[in-house]
Amino acid sequence: MYLSIPQLTSALSLRDLSDPAQGEHAMQTLLTDVVNALTGTWTIPATVHRTTPLVATADNYDRLGYAPDDVTRDARYSRHASPTVMLRSHTSAGIPAVLDSLASVQDAYDQLHVLPGLVYRRDAVDRTHVGAPHQVDLWRIKARGLLTDGDLHNLAGAVVEAVLPGARWRAVPANHSYTSHGMQIDVETPAGWLELAECGLVGARILRGSGLDARRWSGLALGMGLDRALMLRKGIDDIRLLRSPDPRIASQMLDLEPWRPVSLMPAVRRDLSILCGPDADEETLGDVAREALGGDAEVLESLVIRTRTPVEQLPSAAYLRLQAQQGQENLLVRLTLQALDRTLTDAEANALRDHVYVALHEGPVLELTG
Repeated sequence: MYLSIPQLTSALSLRDLSDPAQGEHAMQTLLTDVVNALTGTWTIPATVHRTTPLVATADNYDRLGYAPDDVTRDARYSRHASPTVMLRSHTSAGIPAVLDSLASVQDAYDQLHVLPGLVYRRDAVDRTHVGAPHQVDLWRIKARGLLTDGDLHNLAGAVVEAVLPGARWRAVPANHSYTSHGMQIDVETPAGWLELAECGLVGARILRGSGLDARRWSGLALGMGLDRALMLRKGIDDIRLLRSPDPRIASQMLDLEPWRPVSLMPAVRRDLSILCGPDADEETLGDVAREALGGDAEVLESLVIRTRTPVEQLPSAAYLRLQAQQGQENLLVRLTLQALDRTLTDAEANALRDHVYVALHEGPVLELTG
């Protein structure tokens, strides 16, 4: 399950839209607005940390309090480079190093630490999910002064106002391995209530793990998906638009003005009947499909499992035709293909369909279009 050198190189070469050093993007403006709102509210300085996405597995999980059997550790959903190193699955993986750096501080301290960047997951393919989304962790760390639930609500309110001025929001109780009094922050949109961020008071054991006395130190922690935040702010319903090279689209990704729809190319659908193991799901299949398509992955708008049937329940003729193995499942998968800048020909759509089919199908009989 370890990443190959080409896979690792591809992941590390992906442009980070939140980083000004990699080109201008509206995501940076939104992040700046959020940071300025918080430093202005609290009158404290901020430090931005941009570190390599390759992190110690212990920093990504153990030092943030994740249990050894937590589902998030499952190798199917994370990207490991070795037994002890992985591509971070959340920007919180940079927090242990930040806290370690404060162990020698003896004076009063109050600062906002900002950790933005790409995170890497095996995720479903649809209009709101990608395998490498952007996140930001916003942690206020303070010595000699207790931060409370009231400060946590002020943090949530300031972030919501910076992202969606005037929006209604609500706090829903949530559990996190590295916080107490955790909350999920939902905002009201025309489509209903949507999650924007999660936050909580920094857990005492996380502080103690970096040598910080929890009687002297306290903190607030908030994590937010920057892709979703920007999509909500601009009124965008397709996450692929954030990276589109189409000049009509890319020019609109330089500011926070509302999205002005452009005429998109028609979508093409292809259905696949494949054999897979019983643990296959849209997240793992989506990741394999992206890998198979390589540079054409942006053409894949969505991958949806429409039906799944244990092979033992298939008609005998179908079972024999597929040469299925006991324990496998027959999945009907629908691909939606849509290039943002051109119309796909039937031949192109079929070729893409076949690439994905070969990558997903775990059987000896191939049913290709050409």
